[in-house]
Amino acid sequence: MKPGWITPMLATLTEPRSLGPGWVYEHKLDGVRCLAFRDGAKVQLLSRNRLSMTQTYPEIADALAKQAAKDFIIDGEIVAFDGDRTSFERLQQRIGLRDELRSRLSDVRVYLYAFDALWLAGEDARAKPLTERKALLKKAFSWRSPLRYSAHKTGDALTLHAQACSDGLEGLIAKRSAAPYRSGRSADWLKLKCVNEQEFVIGGYTDPKGSRNDFGALLIGYFDDGRLRYAGEVGTGFTHATLERIGTKLRTLETTKSPFADFFKSKKGVHWVRPKLVGQVGFTEWTRDGRLRHPRFLGLRTDKKPTEVLRERPRS
Repeated sequence: MKPGWITPMLATLTEPRSLGPGWVYEHKLDGVRCLAFRDGAKVQLLSRNRLSMTQTYPEIADALAKQAAKDFIIDGEIVAFDGDRTSFERLQQRIGLRDELRSRLSDVRVYLYAFDALWLAGEDARAKPLTERKALLKKAFSWRSPLRYSAHKTGDALTLHAQACSDGLEGLIAKRSAAPYRSGRSADWLKLKCVNEQEFVIGGYTDPKGSRNDFGALLIGYFDDGRLRYAGEVGTGFTHATLERIGTKLRTLETTKSPFADFFKSKKGVHWVRPKLVGQVGFTEWTRDGRLRHPRFLGLRTDKKPTEVLRERPRS
């Protein structure tokens, strides 16, 4: 029986290293994970935490509805481009839009890069090796914009990673070519990043200064053993529109107590909020005391629960 939902397979962060034979490599994309379901005429786009994205990206749903394949579940990433690079910041202009959606469609073009087939033509494909699933995926669809097939490469991981970084890309996703599709975090998929960025939970904000509107900086953290740990504050990377949009959300979440287990600093101009919002943040490195150096806000995420936000640590 066709499943109504499949928890996506997730990659494990690792330091760039040689992996030997039996691995293939895809470019790491800076977008939003998407599982696409079709059952006859009905197409659904769902985020990794089962939120519907069908109305946010109707051109992708429409393109899938026009495919010859009538019964499938595929995995991929929805992206927007800034020049020749995928950009989560650019994609932000489409995330969460409702009433203004139709008038904004032409402003930001989006694409679905499909990289896995979990169900095709009445058959559960998850037990098949990755390369076989990708071959089935490539054959089953007509790859016209906004649908794109996520191609893979073989070779030395360090060489391919160095080239990806030199090209200004996010990094690589290494995948064991013979591995089945297993829901949840897996060592059969590995993230080899070129840049430091991850999700953080918003636990507070500071008052704006000068001509700044809505707020000055966000106080952010991550969960560790069920407690929210403070990671610093981020005050750059915001446009006037994002300041207004996030500021409105923050004011509805204000509370009198710090949500952080290790940061209670009370000073004028600091506001605590219930830890309900998740943001993507880029940074240069972690300091010795567990703070972010040179953080930059990239956008809000709606596809991850706050309690799922952990500090990403590379595994050897």
